[in-house]
Amino acid sequence: MRSHLLNDTTAERYRSSVTEGVERVAAQLATTSRPFTGISVDELAPRIEAVDLEKPLHDTIAALDELEELYLRDAVYFHHPRYLAHLNCPVVIPAVLGEAVISAINSSLDTWDQSAGGTLIERRLIDWTCERIGLGPAADGVFTSGGTQSNLQALLLAREEAKEQDPTRMRIFASEVGHFSVQKAARLLGLGEDAVVVIPTDHDKRMQTVALAHELERCRRDDLSPMAVVATAGTTDFGSIDPLPEIAELCAQYGTWMHVDAAYGCGLLASRKNRHLLDGIERADSVTVDYHKSFFQPVSSSAVLVRDGATLSHATYHAEYLNPRRMVQERIPNQVDKSLQTTRRFDALKLWMTLRVMGADGIGGLFDEVCDLAAEGWKLLAADPRFDVVVEPQLSTLVFRYIPAAICDPSAIDRANLYARKALFASGDAVVAGTKVGDRQFLKFTLLNPETTTADITAVLDLIAGHAEQYLGENLDRAC
Repeated sequence: MRSHLLNDTTAERYRSSVTEGVERVAAQLATTSRPFTGISVDELAPRIEAVDLEKPLHDTIAALDELEELYLRDAVYFHHPRYLAHLNCPVVIPAVLGEAVISAINSSLDTWDQSAGGTLIERRLIDWTCERIGLGPAADGVFTSGGTQSNLQALLLAREEAKEQDPTRMRIFASEVGHFSVQKAARLLGLGEDAVVVIPTDHDKRMQTVALAHELERCRRDDLSPMAVVATAGTTDFGSIDPLPEIAELCAQYGTWMHVDAAYGCGLLASRKNRHLLDGIERADSVTVDYHKSFFQPVSSSAVLVRDGATLSHATYHAEYLNPRRMVQERIPNQVDKSLQTTRRFDALKLWMTLRVMGADGIGGLFDEVCDLAAEGWKLLAADPRFDVVVEPQLSTLVFRYIPAAICDPSAIDRANLYARKALFASGDAVVAGTKVGDRQFLKFTLLNPETTTADITAVLDLIAGHAEQYLGENLDRAC
C-alpha cells in the first residue's frame, strides 16, 4: 500500500494517475451539451449505495471508470452557459492549476512551520484585497471557508468590540433580504436570532436608511447595545447593494460596528467600469469577500478583512504544541492566530495564480461582462408580456416569474412557476433557481458565466414559459 503514498519514489505514478483523471474531466467538459442530465435522486442513489467500500478496486483506471458512472456523467456543470441558478461561477484555468498544486503539496496554513511561503502569499493577497477596498494601513484579515464563516467571525469581533456584558442587550441590524448566515451567527454567538433587527428595503431591494436610523435610535432609547450593522454589497436574491455611504454615516453616529457582506459583489473590486458601486465600503470595520463567486475561483476561496488588524486577536488562542506566545515576540507569522479554523488549506494560491496569469483587470472584465448581460436580460424580461421582473439589476441577478395571459389565481401561478423550474431541471436543458418575493413564488437567473448569451436567456425563457403553460393547460379547470 505504500506505493499509493505521494513521494519521491511515486512521482511517475502521480503524474500518470492525475493525467488520466484530467483527461477524463477534459473529455467530459468538451462533450457536455447540457448543464445537467436530469437524473433523479431515486435513480442515482441506489447506484452509489450499491458500491461496497470494503472491496477496493485496486486499480486507478477502474476507479475512474466507476467515478464517471457515479459522478462525472451526471454532475451539475457550472461552466455550461445555461446553468443560471445559484452563485456558482465557472472557474478560470490558472486557479484550477493552483488547486492541483495545493492538493499535492498539502500545506496547512495554520502555522509557519507547515506552510512557509504559503503564509506569506496569503498575507500578501490579504493586503492586496484590503488595499482594493481602501481599509487603510492597519487593515488585516484571513482566508476562510466561505461567506458564512466570514460573517460569523466578523460578528464575533463586533460582539467583543461592543464590550457589552449582557448579551441579551445586543442588537444586529440587517436587511430583510440579507444572508441567513447573520441569523445563524447570532445564534452561534449566544445572542439568539431575536437579536437580529430586520430592516426593510426599498423598491430596489436596498436597505432603507431611514428605517435603519429609526431602529438605531430606538435601540439607544431602550438602553440596548447596537452591536453591528450588516450592509450587503450584492444580496443573494437580487444582487442589490445597500447605500454604503449613508449606512457608514449612521454607524459612525451611533458608534456601531459596520460590516459589509460583499461575498457576491466583491468582483467589483477588480472592475475598472463598476468599482464605484462599492463606494463607502472603505469605511467598513469588516468586510466579507467570496472569491469563489465573482473572482471565478474554485470553492473554497474566501476571506474576512478588518480595518484594524488588532481586532483579530479576539479569535486568538495559543497552544504550546502549535503557536506558543513566544512566536509572537520572535515575529514568526502564524495564520492560526487570526483564524477560527486550525488546519486550513492553502486556498489563497488559486487567487495568486489567477492574478499572476490574468491580472485583476482580467477578472474584473469577466465580472463586468456578466453584469452587462444581466442588464440586457432585464430589458428582455421587461419587454416580454409573459414575465414579471422584480427589479433592475445592479449586479448579475434577475428575479422574475411567468404570468399567463389569462387572469389566473395567484396560487396557481405560483404552482406553475414551481413546476416550470422542476420540469426544466428534470429535462437537464437548463438550471435556474427559485425564491419568494413576499408570499409569491419567483424564478431567478444568477448570471456568472461570460459565455452565456442573450440567445441563451431567450431560449431558457421560452422553455420556462412552455413548461408553465403545459402545467396550466393540464390543470386549467382547477387553476384559472
